[in-house]
Amino acid sequence: MIPISITIILILVILVGLVFALTNGLHDASSVVATFINSGAASPKQAVAVASFFGLLGAVFGGNLVANTISELIDLPTNTSLLAILFAAICGATLWNLITWKLGLPSSSTHALIGGIIGAVIVSSGYQHVLWGWNELIGPNHQITGIVKVVIALLLSPFIGFAIAFVIEKVAKLLLRNSKFSINQNLNRSQWFMVAGLSYSHGSNDTQKIIGIFTLALAAWSGTAIQTAPLWVRVCGGLVMFMGTMLGGWSIMKTLGRGIFDIKPLHSLNSQLASLTSIFGATLVGAPVSTTHVVVGSIMGVGAADEYRMVHWGIVKEIIIAWCITIPISAIVSGVIYSIFTFMFNVSS
Repeated sequence: MIPISITIILILVILVGLVFALTNGLHDASSVVATFINSGAASPKQAVAVASFFGLLGAVFGGNLVANTISELIDLPTNTSLLAILFAAICGATLWNLITWKLGLPSSSTHALIGGIIGAVIVSSGYQHVLWGWNELIGPNHQITGIVKVVIALLLSPFIGFAIAFVIEKVAKLLLRNSKFSINQNLNRSQWFMVAGLSYSHGSNDTQKIIGIFTLALAAWSGTAIQTAPLWVRVCGGLVMFMGTMLGGWSIMKTLGRGIFDIKPLHSLNSQLASLTSIFGATLVGAPVSTTHVVVGSIMGVGAADEYRMVHWGIVKEIIIAWCITIPISAIVSGVIYSIFTFMFNVSS
């Protein structure tokens, strides 16, 4: 075995974590601006600029609740052995993100990261060191925590987005039934404010996931508890995630903007409002959700409310399949990576 220092492993965790943030941007940041672009409200450059700026603000000022939830998913001592587990977890999630990005499938980066954490922890320490949350749920206080909290949030969020978007679309069509075509100009202008809010919510929720991992890694490396992530961690996470949109999220934008339903300005605005409401609510309670999940659910909602027969349900089926297999595949990959990494290297402090 080749000796490797703890500091080098920390650097590897941070580097791979930034790559994960980049792939997260390829998925979720492109989801934020997909309908914005495809409805004709903004050019790709304009949309990316808005998403990047307000997403960064969300990453820096969006609080710590989601990051804390991610940090509390495992029951392991915060020591140097945790670094190899985090490294394997992020590698598994990043690899799956790259595969689904290449295929143009808007899968969940959150699913991938959760799967990566589960796989690495089970292989390294056993399933009992994953905070599943079942005992807390069925206990006298019925507390929702751990993996249960994450899974509930991930499962409910797209349905909530669908329901809100469906209702908003029905109401908007009723109120605007006698409007002229020129109202699309006002709808497109309104999208700028909506996308700014959605980008902020996305940054305050999605970026916190990798921030939570970085906080754990820094605590394991230093041997001291860290309650709040340093500012440089937030800034780096936000900047790198939104660089992902500029580097190649266009295939996913096409799937979300046109592959599910033919988006018009009213559809886009309503789906953005539904997504913003869902993600902001989840962030307030510290629930890590997938922006891609919520956006897909919202687009399906406006499509079903307008003309359900025009929704491309076949593409939706492919997306749902990708969602279902993300956690187990990411878990398997991260477990394999952990085994290989610890076999090849002798981790020493």
